[in-house]
Amino acid sequence: MEKKALRQQLITQRLNLPDRRQRATLLQQVMRIWLVGRTDAVIGAYWPIKGEFDPLPALHRWKEDGELIDQPQPRRIGLPVIDKVHKTLTFHAWYPGCPMEEDAYGIPKPKDTKLIVPTLLFVPCVGYGPGGYRLGYGGGFYDRTLAALQPKPFTVGLGFTQGFLSDFEPEPHDVPLDAILNDNGVVWPV
Repeated sequence: MEKKALRQQLITQRLNLPDRRQRATLLQQVMRIWLVGRTDAVIGAYWPIKGEFDPLPALHRWKEDGELIDQPQPRRIGLPVIDKVHKTLTFHAWYPGCPMEEDAYGIPKPKDTKLIVPTLLFVPCVGYGPGGYRLGYGGGFYDRTLAALQPKPFTVGLGFTQGFLSDFEPEPHDVPLDAILNDNGVVWPV
């Protein structure tokens, strides 16, 4: 199937999942448990669109948990801001109640907050397949961003089980994610 049609099919399926709220609750739990062993202090994520899983509640809990223990540095969460010139993403500090504004695509982004560089990056998956490969929206923003970020952050895809594509064939330029989590648990690496 052509990628454009496949993306649209997966987005429509995701939007129409009758148990999406239950799946989201399960993925929140998976994410929170997965984060327990991580030492990262700066995590990048995304503002959910088109029925994507919302990672922000779990990350806010992660940040709050860090405030309860003796952390060498405060935990911070960043959301993407589009660099229109280079067609990449930078990450700016986000917190609940943070001033927000819409970007060129109508997606909320932090307004006038500090630039941060994540060591761990949660990435939304329209679809995903064996080997840690992700199907995104086709704009290439994450691919270009990951190629430019130094040091390269640990990348984790987030998606529902409905988005798994057993026969997904990556293109030569595709770079696999370091891990993928879904509402059943860790699906990559296996």
